Amino acid sequence: MDISRRSALVLAASVGLVAVPARSAQAAYYNEYTTIAGIPTAHECTAAQAFGAGTTYLYSVKIGLDDTRALIYRTNRNTGSTVIMTNGTDDSPYNSWLGHANDLAVLSLDGDYHLFVVTMSAEGAQLVKLHYSGTTYYKVGSFNVHLDGEAKAVSGISRLAQTGSTLTFFFKSGRAIYRGRIGLHDDSGTIDLTEAFDLKVAGALVDGEPVPDLEDFTNQGFLYHPATKDLFYPLTKKNRSIVLVYRNITEQTSGTVTSDPDLSFRITSSAYPELFEIESLGIADGTLYFNTNRAKASGDGNHDGVHSFNGFVTD
Repeated sequence: MDISRRSALVLAASVGLVAVPARSAQAAYYNEYTTIAGIPTAHECTAAQAFGAGTTYLYSVKIGLDDTRALIYRTNRNTGSTVIMTNGTDDSPYNSWLGHANDLAVLSLDGDYHLFVVTMSAEGAQLVKLHYSGTTYYKVGSFNVHLDGEAKAVSGISRLAQTGSTLTFFFKSGRAIYRGRIGLHDDSGTIDLTEAFDLKVAGALVDGEPVPDLEDFTNQGFLYHPATKDLFYPLTKKNRSIVLVYRNITEQTSGTVTSDPDLSFRITSSAYPELFEIESLGIADGTLYFNTNRAKASGDGNHDGVHSFNGFVTD
């Protein structure tokens, strides 16, 4: 959840939504999604946050104890098999250095696999770099993220470009998108952000109609898909989650960008009337995946999950 602190609330079973084929001229409407696996509360970590998709596995973070503890779950996207990964740095099932863990990027760097997680902290590290092998991960470094010389508590991260020597990210704070880069094998340092563009929300069409209170929705993580130059931006309010899609986004994009009027995703959940939050998203083999915080009633919990949008396809 795109806030610095979040009280514990969690999850439950299926509900309705809206998805569309990513490359159709006329958007289709879908009202179903598939739950791949649950990511249950464990070790006092109650709230789903960061999410990303790898080639075989989906990675989710859950936090607890006022952002001082975090678990990382690995889900096989084909079988749904889910395990809590081991923190090899401290030989523990959880860690204490991911903060609010609002979003993450999954990357392969010269054959080694890494997670880059934004902490949403204005103090200390704003980005933590992990290396993982199998179901064990290790903290290998951290970065300070600065804007105009001051620490910037970014809430979203997604890979923009990767070369033989440089890794460039899009970072998000609220509705503002920034660019930042590091050396491909850097483990620490300072990332100086440059302003890229802003995401327009007011007046966005969802299933052909504007959502009157859309500007009151809460910001979450986001996803940039370099292969199609599409940016996916989830917004949530109680039991409603909406994903706006912005097209033709490149490193040169600037100003204010408007979402595609024919492409949006929405869930209005009757099964989880208290809470249905899409936290972040990932794409693998053309399928759009996401994770959720879900609750049927106030104080209800243990229903967080990992899911895919039915019918969505992309290049």
